[in-house]
Amino acid sequence: MPSRKMEVEMILVMFASLLAAREVDRATGSSKASSMPGSPHNISKNDTSLQTVVLSAVYSFNNQSNDAFLFRASVIYRAQRQVVNGIRYIVDLEISRTVCRKRDNNNLSNCSFQPAGYLHQTFVCHLEVWQIPWKPQSQTLELLCKP
Repeated sequence: MPSRKMEVEMILVMFASLLAAREVDRATGSSKASSMPGSPHNISKNDTSLQTVVLSAVYSFNNQSNDAFLFRASVIYRAQRQVVNGIRYIVDLEISRTVCRKRDNNNLSNCSFQPAGYLHQTFVCHLEVWQIPWKPQSQTLELLCKP
């Protein structure tokens, strides 16, 4: 038989999952009740939370890359959100080399893409990030990029 403390914790987890599911419905403009925790749903590529996740992943890619130039997201092919004791973002995107050099400390949003030619380079990436909105916690589960 579960203790009172365990019952309270289970209720809190269920309540948090329902709040997260409601947030997904609100963010996607969905009013139907089909948004159940554990089921991935397509989201707008302009979603502000998604843009934050993508920007963070691109910064991580740039920090790990030995390239002299910065990369930034050029295309988002697919974006999904899944409620699983937090929110899991599943994103397929393309990142491309910009004209901004790392050493110049440029603002990434102001960097143009390299024109077609020798320095033009693009990677197709798969990104999965898990966020817990009620805690300041985010974890990149997967960031795989291929030329």
